[in-house]
Amino acid sequence: MKTTVLDGVSVELLPPEPSLPEWIGQTEPLRQLLACWMDGDEDDPPMSPRITGVPGVGKTTLAMAAARVRGQSCWVQQCTSDTRPEDLVITPVLGDAGRILYRASPLLSAVLEGGVCVLDEGNRMSEKAWASLAALLDHRRSVDSTTAGVRVQAHRDFRIAVTMNEDGSTFDLPDYVVSRLQPRVEIGFPGPGEEDRILAHHSPRSSDDLRAMCVAYLQEAHGLDLPFSVRDGIHLVRLAGRLAAQGGTEAAASFPEAVRRVLGDDALDLGALRRRRPAPRRTDSDEFFFDPDEDDLR
Repeated sequence: MKTTVLDGVSVELLPPEPSLPEWIGQTEPLRQLLACWMDGDEDDPPMSPRITGVPGVGKTTLAMAAARVRGQSCWVQQCTSDTRPEDLVITPVLGDAGRILYRASPLLSAVLEGGVCVLDEGNRMSEKAWASLAALLDHRRSVDSTTAGVRVQAHRDFRIAVTMNEDGSTFDLPDYVVSRLQPRVEIGFPGPGEEDRILAHHSPRSSDDLRAMCVAYLQEAHGLDLPFSVRDGIHLVRLAGRLAAQGGTEAAASFPEAVRRVLGDDALDLGALRRRRPAPRRTDSDEFFFDPDEDDLR
């Protein structure tokens, strides 16, 4: 594990993600995110966007894929309601012979190494945790560790994005946080061709017929504003293929059973499920647009 010294304090850094995915499908969200991270200067620092969408549409994958496009290492910090300010910066751990060691979070590792950090599911964190990052997300680009008693200035190449699910289990963020997490990059459901490409990429042994059945099912769900995502589709295709192999049947014949096991019995009747589902809670309605003539995303 790599170690660095900050104002006389030795801190262990976490390694980045060992591999980064490719982005398949919708090109506009990737273009917008890369534009946010374009190189600037002290008067025009990179932006700290939030990536929104329902669970399973690829928000984390998008940010990791953008890091890959830029040729940067990437760290992912999982956010929960229990995340403390020190969890986002430096945490003391007990080493050999009772010695106290300091370990950097994935976020701080990216700050120091000049990589990309994805704060995953950021709207599950409390305001207290977000307050500790205010200076990092504005022109100051610095973060304090009260645990180690140090202030860290972000590397020039440091980039950050925050993913946010749009569901009822998250918190509304205060305005001073949202004003720093700008702009909003939204990922919607993919079209049928894109959805098929994603399923084929993650389930290369699946048949064309099975994927076509799954895509048709998902597209109907999207049209009814149901939250079933391409991630659900990957699970459906993989399970249907396994059930078919086990029973010696066609994979398409196992698709209804896969729907029951992955999404529940009610999911077999999408229309009835939509009628029983309450309207989604939407609190983040601002939009973000780019000039389509601006193609320089370096």
